[in-house]
Amino acid sequence: MSSEAILVSKQGAVGVMTFNRPELLHRLDIPMMLAIEAALTQLEADSEVRAIVITGAGDRAFCAGGDIDDLKSRYGLAHYREFGEIVQRLFVRIEACDKPTLAAVNGWALGGGTEMLLAIDIRIVAAEAKLGLPEINLGIFPGAGGSQRLMRQIPLCRAKELMFAGVQITAAEALALGLINRVVPRAQVLEETLQLAQQIAQKSPLTLKILKRSMRQGAEMPLGAALAYEQAMISLAFDTQDSKEGCSAFIEKRAAQFTGE
Repeated sequence: MSSEAILVSKQGAVGVMTFNRPELLHRLDIPMMLAIEAALTQLEADSEVRAIVITGAGDRAFCAGGDIDDLKSRYGLAHYREFGEIVQRLFVRIEACDKPTLAAVNGWALGGGTEMLLAIDIRIVAAEAKLGLPEINLGIFPGAGGSQRLMRQIPLCRAKELMFAGVQITAAEALALGLINRVVPRAQVLEETLQLAQQIAQKSPLTLKILKRSMRQGAEMPLGAALAYEQAMISLAFDTQDSKEGCSAFIEKRAAQFTGE
């Protein structure tokens, strides 16, 4: 695995993680996943980064899923201990990242690629892209969180259809399902994602962190408990300097300057 498998850069307050194995369609194997995890750690630790954009180099693929030759060689216990543990840990880390994450989907996002999208906050997809969970065609099923996250994000009957039939869907179909945020021409997908990321990065990073945690934890609770949790979390937000700055800026008719305090 080349050290250039993942490129990390910054555009202002936005960190950009670019998968850089276009000849392999950015397929996921263990070294690739560890490289993604290291890049995520780097961007999470950078105090200047307030939002993270994830994309793939080239115009063919965001991530075409797992390496089939590698998967074919595996048996249950080895998969559980190695690939399965790493991919589950990685996608949970992406999902739990305190900084907003955005995907600029420039091409195919199949199998593990779609499962990764399910862990990313906001998904902007090229009109030419295809999504899907085709694992059933290999005699397996989505095991990197897909079988659980998909049915929590779209209607259960549609989630079953996608996984049982193993079909690819277009960006327009994914948008109609509520699986993605918007569809744009491929030439504009990264630019539009960066623009939205820059807009989000202007908000209070501390409040975004609290909001993300409130939504993520609340989604797993009964409504009554979630509302009580929300009440506690918004109280934390009111204790921040950013909340005072935001209110002052509104009253004074100027742009707020959030510091994350």
